[in-house]
Amino acid sequence: MNAIPATHDVRKHILDVAYPLMLRKGFTGVGLAEVLSTAQVPKGSFYHYFGSKEAFGEAVLEAYFSDYLLHVDALMAQPGSGAQRLIAYFEDWREAQTGSDPEGRCLVVKLGAEVCDLSEPMRAALDRGTGAVIARLARCIERGRADGSLAAAPDPQTTARTLYQNWIGASLLAKIQRGSEPMVQAMAGTRLLLGLPAQS
Repeated sequence: MNAIPATHDVRKHILDVAYPLMLRKGFTGVGLAEVLSTAQVPKGSFYHYFGSKEAFGEAVLEAYFSDYLLHVDALMAQPGSGAQRLIAYFEDWREAQTGSDPEGRCLVVKLGAEVCDLSEPMRAALDRGTGAVIARLARCIERGRADGSLAAAPDPQTTARTLYQNWIGASLLAKIQRGSEPMVQAMAGTRLLLGLPAQS
């Protein structure tokens, strides 16, 4: 087994190993024995960092959102108008959900419906994380209104929430249909809601 240098790194290593497992199998489909075997850590180490599987699931979601929000912040910091940054974010979403890398998929889509009825702490982690994403989208819409690139966009918070809901739904339909058409339609709807010209 490769030595993991610091205590914090062991916890992070377990979370990093669990993420792709949960993307493939969901929360209830992944047993602790599989996580421990894949991470190559003893059971005692797991319970040192996580008091229960539920606490572990909450930590996986918190780690996912922490990483994802850094990614969103980097996209929103790119040069360009508010409209360009917003469209770049959704283009990135579309590529992640329909691309060949399964680890780019959205954990919210995978676990949302499954865990909200099982675990209040996990539901709350999903609510906090999605709320943080929506807040960033709202700020980007505000910037677009300020720079004139999103002059037709209605209330930023309402628009951001509507867009996020549409894209979550499109991601779920893309899984169900095993195709990218829902994502194409989500982008068309996004441009329409924002008052942007349709893609040629």
